[in-house]
Amino acid sequence: MAVEHHVRSLDLAPGGRLRIEWAENDMPVLRQIRQRFEREKPLKGLRIAACLHVTTETANLVHTLQAGGAEVVLTASNPLSTQDDVAASLVAHYEIPVYAIKGEDNRTYYEHLQRALDHQPHITMDDGADLVSELHKNRTELLDGVIGGTEETTTGVIRLRAMAADGALRFPVIAVNDSMTKHMFDNRYGTGQSTIDGIVRATNLLLAGRTVVVGGYGWCSRGIAMRARGMGANVIVTEVDPLKALEATMDGYRVMPMIEAAPQGDVFVTSTGDINVIDRQHFEVMKDGAVVCNSGHFNVEVNIPALESLAVAPPRRVRPYVDQYVLRDGRRIHLLGEGRLINLAAAEGHPASVMDMSFANQALAAEYMVKHHDTLQNNVYRVPQDVDLEIARLKLEAMGIRIDTLTEEQIRYLNQWQEGT
Repeated sequence: MAVEHHVRSLDLAPGGRLRIEWAENDMPVLRQIRQRFEREKPLKGLRIAACLHVTTETANLVHTLQAGGAEVVLTASNPLSTQDDVAASLVAHYEIPVYAIKGEDNRTYYEHLQRALDHQPHITMDDGADLVSELHKNRTELLDGVIGGTEETTTGVIRLRAMAADGALRFPVIAVNDSMTKHMFDNRYGTGQSTIDGIVRATNLLLAGRTVVVGGYGWCSRGIAMRARGMGANVIVTEVDPLKALEATMDGYRVMPMIEAAPQGDVFVTSTGDINVIDRQHFEVMKDGAVVCNSGHFNVEVNIPALESLAVAPPRRVRPYVDQYVLRDGRRIHLLGEGRLINLAAAEGHPASVMDMSFANQALAAEYMVKHHDTLQNNVYRVPQDVDLEIARLKLEAMGIRIDTLTEEQIRYLNQWQEGT
């Protein structure tokens, strides 16, 4: 029986399979979970709709869910993040329905969301909360069949917590993003490396000696700032949170408002989860040749309509993923990846070794939801700490790293109050 799909071409499948296997070599934690899932089938009979970046690492996640007994359907969480050969291989070699084409337009993107929801999922797996949003807005007839969901991103968690606060959320969701083994490693090391990779691939710029302005100082932005400084850039951080701004200052970065950073920066990167972090007034004072990009989930962090209104003509595609806007005074501003996640638009996203932990969280969160959904309220929950610690333990074991364990004496000391100095 043919598997439903809408991908670029199944002819791309052989190359995709090789890349999926290559990524698996660096995902030992997920591989161990898959082996257990194959034996125990904890997801048997469940339908899971996943709206994630269609990459080699995601392919290994959906393969793991499938090994656990789930019927999985996959759709893209961003129009520019799909790896077409991977999408083709998932259909051809793993018999997983996939709806994703790199560069698809907005209409096709939402059609793909609907086709994924047509599979009537019991669990949603989101990267930006688009499946949850569509269910609550346009597919409410399916809500009674959903037992819960998981969410991968900071942006998605923000949206879901807003829904929960309004009493609008109709099923429990586990915020995978909030687990320590996700945000401390995926967000910081994964986003940091892959964002710089995307910028360099798109532009071939030397970052050493240039001024890089990083919007925000959350975990993702920390990683970007750290990697940019490691490449020799002079880094400026902009923030609205006084504690994060203080931390960035203590970490040795210059901190200032974006309007002050705008005339100084050569390269601008946003990663905040909010809108218009780079706005019209910032474009108006940027230097000629400034490069602007985004590594947050949605392309709203850079006010692209404002940039278009300042330009004298439609943008010129001067390199793949580089659009040049010429302003009325002759200054040129270069927007990368149409304002979408530059690490996935122009590069391959996070290295497999960090996604190993993130997707281990996803797999175990789905298993947890199956076991505990009856006891959960319609709210947003963190990954249980014992799951987080187990993932860290498995990762260390796979890396050949051993750590100490507490003695009985040390355990007693930590659990009493009578003995002081």
